[in-house]
Amino acid sequence: MSAHKKTNFLSIGPMSSALMCSAAVATVDIPGPPTKGAFSVNDKDVAESKSTYVVDEFFWIGSSIIAFSKWRLGYMVEKCMSSMQKGTQMVKLRGSSKGLVRFFYLDEHKSCIRWRPSRKNEKAKISIDSIREVGEGKQSEIFQRYAEGSFDPNCCFTLYYGEHMESLDLVSGTGEEARTWITGLKYLIAGISDEDSLAKRQRTRDQWLKQTFTEADKNGDGSLSISEVLQLLHKLNVNLPRQKVKQMFKEADTDDNQGTLGFEEFCSFYKMMSTRRDLYLLMLTYSNHKDHLDADDLTRFLEIEQKMIKVSKDHCLEIINKFEPCSENQKQAVLGIDGFTNYMRSPAGDIFNPDHYGVNQDMSQPLCNYFIASSHNTYLMGDQLMSQSRVDMYAWVLQAGCRCVEVDCWDGQDGEPIVHHGYTLTSKILFKDVIETINKYAFVKNDFPVILSIENHCSVPQQKKMAQYLIDILGDKLDVSNIKAEESGWLPSPEKLKGKILVKGKKLPPNIDENAEEGDVSDEDSADEMEDDCKLMNGDMSANRKQVENMAKKKLDNLMKESKIRDREDPDSFTIAALPPTGPLDQNDPKAKGHDGSVASDEASSSSNKRTGHSFMGSFSKRKKKVTKLKKTSSLEDTDTDQESSSSASRAPLHHNKKKKTMKLSRALSDLVKYTCSVGLYDIEAQANCSWQVSSLSETKAHQVMQQKASSFNHFNQRQLARIYPSSYRVDSSNFNPQPFWNAGCQLVALNYQSEGRVLQLNRAKFYSNGNCGFILKPRCMCEGAFNPNSEDPLPGQMKKQLVLKIISGQQLPKPKDSMLGDRGEIIDPFVEVEIIGLPVDCAKEQTRVVDDNGFNPMWEETLVFTVHMPELTLVRFLVWDHDPIGQDFIGQRTIAFNSMMPGYRHVYLEGMEEASIFVHVAVHDITGQSSQRHKRPVSQKSKAVLSRQPCCCTARP
Repeated sequence: MSAHKKTNFLSIGPMSSALMCSAAVATVDIPGPPTKGAFSVNDKDVAESKSTYVVDEFFWIGSSIIAFSKWRLGYMVEKCMSSMQKGTQMVKLRGSSKGLVRFFYLDEHKSCIRWRPSRKNEKAKISIDSIREVGEGKQSEIFQRYAEGSFDPNCCFTLYYGEHMESLDLVSGTGEEARTWITGLKYLIAGISDEDSLAKRQRTRDQWLKQTFTEADKNGDGSLSISEVLQLLHKLNVNLPRQKVKQMFKEADTDDNQGTLGFEEFCSFYKMMSTRRDLYLLMLTYSNHKDHLDADDLTRFLEIEQKMIKVSKDHCLEIINKFEPCSENQKQAVLGIDGFTNYMRSPAGDIFNPDHYGVNQDMSQPLCNYFIASSHNTYLMGDQLMSQSRVDMYAWVLQAGCRCVEVDCWDGQDGEPIVHHGYTLTSKILFKDVIETINKYAFVKNDFPVILSIENHCSVPQQKKMAQYLIDILGDKLDVSNIKAEESGWLPSPEKLKGKILVKGKKLPPNIDENAEEGDVSDEDSADEMEDDCKLMNGDMSANRKQVENMAKKKLDNLMKESKIRDREDPDSFTIAALPPTGPLDQNDPKAKGHDGSVASDEASSSSNKRTGHSFMGSFSKRKKKVTKLKKTSSLEDTDTDQESSSSASRAPLHHNKKKKTMKLSRALSDLVKYTCSVGLYDIEAQANCSWQVSSLSETKAHQVMQQKASSFNHFNQRQLARIYPSSYRVDSSNFNPQPFWNAGCQLVALNYQSEGRVLQLNRAKFYSNGNCGFILKPRCMCEGAFNPNSEDPLPGQMKKQLVLKIISGQQLPKPKDSMLGDRGEIIDPFVEVEIIGLPVDCAKEQTRVVDDNGFNPMWEETLVFTVHMPELTLVRFLVWDHDPIGQDFIGQRTIAFNSMMPGYRHVYLEGMEEASIFVHVAVHDITGQSSQRHKRPVSQKSKAVLSRQPCCCTARP
């Protein structure tokens, strides 16, 4: 560097509430030649600056540079956007062949990356919204397959996108071109994630209208004919009489070019077409049949329907000024139908309680009183046998709200411990890199503690190296010496543990000499216990890697075909299950539980409206797999490799007289374990007095305990932590239904975060209700006293909640993603299904009638009623389906915690869709009396219930 002063710019990274998440620092001269980094600054206007500045999104030092820096940042970003829209020729790498030269460009709406040529034509694109991360250099597995020196690292970058973190690996002609794309993409990602939600929705709508207009303009003349409009309406699922369409077309066609609609005219046409009858009638109800709402009318609506308290006139005027597009109405301080529609479709009209976007629960209780968002085999991007291991997955899950991550540690070359899934062909990553990533991203989103679940399969020398890395990298984050457990022996609270990382692992017993550097501990959690069916490599290295890969692919294909698992919505949902019979469970009764003793899988195929899916455990039921009665002499050891099945006659239940396997544990690693010591579960009653212990159970073992000792299991979880993880037969990384284990108070229900689908949607809904901080406070009755989640009356004598949902209408519902004919298919016939997921007695499912040929604005106006015993545990799931003569196709869903729902008229936006929503009315009442809603319509089944006059449980605020 020259003598010029330096400015450090934090490069813009994805998945952060600030634009600065990536924390990569680029050093830049002012003035002087550009250097490598996120931005380059070279401007004579700041040559006289005599100080060193750190320019940060939130903290700007030196007032003389603030205005310039903001202007310069905007200028550089716009320069990137312009260059990206002009396009760049780059090489697109593929895993098994030479790269393809393609022309990549950012579309005019800045909403997606496109390339040409491509056989996909218009579908050759990646939306900006779907991009999870932009990786710089040769980081991805695809790049690693090419010989060293094949590409200049400065010209390489990777886009990770979609639900399953697919990668697009690109090589540009120059490092400057790569930097332009990396900077621009990171800005776009961060800008979208942090943009004000109202502005984002408006921007998204404008972009959608422009894109829709462009795609409908078949001849590219910049206008739409009546025939093009009719084709567009069919694509949008709109079934209006042709005469009505022509009338609106004529009214919108106001310029000299008669017979066609320009873009502005098209917007007017769309506005006419999309005026909401349901909202118009609602407005008339409160405006005394005027065509607008004044401040007094709006106050009555907000207080009576939306349950807002003490709404002021100033607040109503703010709403009018913000949402009313007509200047004349603004002058008169009234809200017309367009303004009212804007308000009701804004975040203010969303069903989710805005207070729950932040932490809103008591965080000062013992750790065991919380459900904790947990990940299984965090490092994997795909299946459990052959997928990539990546440190980026730790960054992603931590920023997605996960607070317990798993690290499987094995001996690596050159004395360096590695992380991967043992006995498989999953790729390997360095333990050191994993810990550095965790250190970097653990507290980006919130400061609540992170649990590091160590699965240790290393030799003592490499264990010592692991311990050293943990100490050197994590530093004070590991130090909990000043955080004392409660005098009663309870664990510390999340509040007290803020900024701390807890190591979960084995600990040396107290009877070992304190000067000994190592000792023996139980090794029942060894990967040697992995089922042989799921092992690809059993120590036989005679075959070369190609042979092993071919064998592995065949095995994976067979497993996938046998399981038939597809993570789609299932019309016969897992949430509706018969309650267990009263009285003791007969272990010999095959009807008492599934044939394999396992919980029903959440994955199923919904084709032809028939339930055909079943779990990997079920698919292996033909093998010798006998469920043994739990005894005090049997052991449910701390294992993450699932021993519940026997693949050979030699495998037998663990008994007290069986010699246990042991392993050597380093004192250095043992000493890092403070409040989260991994132990086996021998007796559920006797072990419930050790708050610092964590017992891990496979889903199948946990299900056995749930069926046999549900009350004892909950009592056990009142004192210490329990971790539930997927069966080792879920080699496709599918997930189990977590709800039964939440019902039993299990804190750490570990899920495969890489497998997007219904289970992760439930998980997100649960943890979003407390600011997505990774901790949810358990109901009080689960933290003290007796509680049986399987009882038909789990809280005798207490008031229940009655949820009354009026499903009114739908807006812009798309065709199903996997529709065979795509946009050319028939207009959909939608219906809505509402599912209650919670205690077994609360689980229920109801649906509306089918509306034929209308996906644009279907009207249902049907009321569904549900009784809920424990709303704190309950999730409410809205699903939209397309009815078909031979079945039904899934369109979309939104899942919300019961206590996060807002009362009144609300929009339920379908997850992952731009404009699709359903309009509902929500009311919640306290009730007493008996009710039963298992396998029957809950409507009209509550005749004995007595509606109280107490206020609704969810009260809004202005």
